[in-house]
Amino acid sequence: MSRIEYDVLLVGAGPANMALAMRLVELANAPIRIGILDKAKAIGGHLLSGAVSNPRVISKLFPDWDKGEFPLEGICKHSYLSVLGSERWEDVPRPLMPPYFKKEGYAIINISEMAAYMAGKIAEKAAAKEGVVVDMFPGFPARSILFEGDRVVGVKVDNTGSAAEDNLYAKVTVFGEKGFVSRDLIEKFNLRKNGQTYAVGVKEVWETAQSYEGEVWHTLGYPLAAGHLGGGFIYGCKGNKLIIGMVMGADFPDPNIRPPQVLQELKKHPSVQKMIKGGKIIKYGASILPEGGYYSLPEKFAVDGAMLVGDALGVLDVKRFSGVDKAMESGYLAAETLWEAVKKGDTSAAAMAPFKKNLLGGWVGKELFDARYFRKTFHEYPQLLGSFVPKLLDKIDGGAGVIGAAIVTGLLDPFGSLKLIGARTMIENPGDMGPVSYKNDRSYTVPAYTAGKRPVPAGFDETTIYSTADVVFYAHTHYEEDNRHIDEFDTQVCLKCIALYDSHGKDTPCVGDCTAEVHQTLTKEGVRRHAMALENCVQCTTCEIVCPYVNLRVNAAFHGYGPDFTGM
Repeated sequence: MSRIEYDVLLVGAGPANMALAMRLVELANAPIRIGILDKAKAIGGHLLSGAVSNPRVISKLFPDWDKGEFPLEGICKHSYLSVLGSERWEDVPRPLMPPYFKKEGYAIINISEMAAYMAGKIAEKAAAKEGVVVDMFPGFPARSILFEGDRVVGVKVDNTGSAAEDNLYAKVTVFGEKGFVSRDLIEKFNLRKNGQTYAVGVKEVWETAQSYEGEVWHTLGYPLAAGHLGGGFIYGCKGNKLIIGMVMGADFPDPNIRPPQVLQELKKHPSVQKMIKGGKIIKYGASILPEGGYYSLPEKFAVDGAMLVGDALGVLDVKRFSGVDKAMESGYLAAETLWEAVKKGDTSAAAMAPFKKNLLGGWVGKELFDARYFRKTFHEYPQLLGSFVPKLLDKIDGGAGVIGAAIVTGLLDPFGSLKLIGARTMIENPGDMGPVSYKNDRSYTVPAYTAGKRPVPAGFDETTIYSTADVVFYAHTHYEEDNRHIDEFDTQVCLKCIALYDSHGKDTPCVGDCTAEVHQTLTKEGVRRHAMALENCVQCTTCEIVCPYVNLRVNAAFHGYGPDFTGM
């Protein structure tokens, strides 16, 4: 059996790679063979995002995106930035809202359905062009990268023992996934000098009695602990669907954040309770977000035989909640560089270097540069979330509006509040502080840390609140028997970790931060051991990020197994 080889092989069917495939097929005026791998059993089935997106790239690929065929969940009619105490909810007056929180006209989408739609359109376009072949392989993850010397020549996608059946080869392999294998490329060539920092996102989709279509809320404050960077999002979709989610930084001392339960706390808020009253949960999912931004980008976006796009690059702009559009633009521009490289028969790093220049020279680079210190600001000014915001929330719960609460809070601590002017400057009008770097998120974990007790709103409907074990049912995970997609490298390391956290009365971070109750600590023959209920796993990789001893690795499961995020 001869080996299977493509001109371009795309790893991952997310927004970046699907935009790349669309654009590449558009450009192709000569034969080209393109392969697309997706680890889900159906294209897009493992994709999860907010998502309210500026349609600037969607409209380039689909000029009639808002005319009915494109899979929209809605178009934002009203957007709000809301400050939540545990009992009250106050919207920031619109004149005071940062412009990037104003999302009117943006597309409300679920990227799993968008990817599936784009797959159909890519196939249609390819079929209309002689010699243009696009093969899609749902259920086939890239498990490792194939090299010849320092050149990437493809990926391994199965484990039968036959190279002819297990491997796919390509002149260029493009990695657009969330690091399952692209991290190996970045590490091999030491491409990311300044580190990456992550957040954990959890999300539920509800069917509600009332329609909120086109309404978009971003929230800060309750239910996050003092000092914890993050916030909530609530998006009204067509068909009486309501997306409710939380995003929270992984660089936080608490080893037991319990992200799904933070989301349940948000749902207990009286205002959210009103929205979901009489409704029912439809879906649940979780994912990580690479939030480092501009200075966490790799030094090179291409090596010989390979490129990085989308989340593999890390183009999320957390200041603007702008990820999908920037990922799609990275794919769009990568396609233009790739087509020229393939035509010339030169897929070296040098031939593909213009991609970085084009991406950073355009609006993606401009906005990432503008937001370059956003994440770092909260490290430089910890009093912003640790002191100012909690006091502000107390005033909100006491009956004040946002402006009144901010004024009173500032007057009560004028010197502390003056420092926050520096934080605002660092976010909105930063000078040149030079590159910033991020430590591994796990390094912030403090085994003895105990977060302050969160206030619990009164009067919530207990039937709307789920344990983590119960809510993961709505991720519809499915795995084969003997699935072993998470590696635990050294059992003794886990025993040491458990003993440390037991001594502080805490779960290990892999248990305490798990989004799907995969990781557990069990006592067997008198010894506390690490165990995994892998059948629950949603493949978010949070455990790998927070493991204090770098003792876990999450791999994509074979044959499409995992969660079903269709409709997320």
